[in-house]
Amino acid sequence: MAGAQAASAVGLVLMATALLQCLAVGAATSHTVGGSSGWTIPPNATLYPDWAASQTFAVGDTLVFDFVTGTHDVMEVAKSDYESCSAANPIGSTITTGPATVSITSTGEHYYICGFTGHCAAGQKLSITVASSSSTPSPPPTSTGSNGPTPSVTPGSDAAASLLPSGVKATVALLLLISLAFLP
Repeated sequence: MAGAQAASAVGLVLMATALLQCLAVGAATSHTVGGSSGWTIPPNATLYPDWAASQTFAVGDTLVFDFVTGTHDVMEVAKSDYESCSAANPIGSTITTGPATVSITSTGEHYYICGFTGHCAAGQKLSITVASSSSTPSPPPTSTGSNGPTPSVTPGSDAAASLLPSGVKATVALLLLISLAFLP
């Protein structure tokens, strides 16, 4: 009888550990810039502002700029360079190999452009607002055109669970069901 209780306790500890790992892994999000369009000269000026408005960005997330090497690049720039489409003063290195993955390491406003002549002026630029954590939604960047509903989290709600990908939720549910087998 004591052996069964010990096995049950060990099982519950393992399940709790697995649950915490799932939650930690599920917290970071990979965002493919522009969705299925990728990083390209957009068909309209609202593609990237509309896409950014539909996302919630947090420190630890990544931006994936999906483009063919030699056709575009990506660089982070200051707000003034974003507005004037100037590639003269990139923040850090210009990334010329696609697809390019950029880690979000700080909160606040971040601005990205394509440095190829004429691409930024044609709308290939991105402005995002990064929140301090994934449970705090970021306000959408200002854009023209109509935007879809902005995701929000009500205080007191289960914010972490509402932001988890459905695959993580399914894994957590499965782990909880398996843990029932260890209960006496």
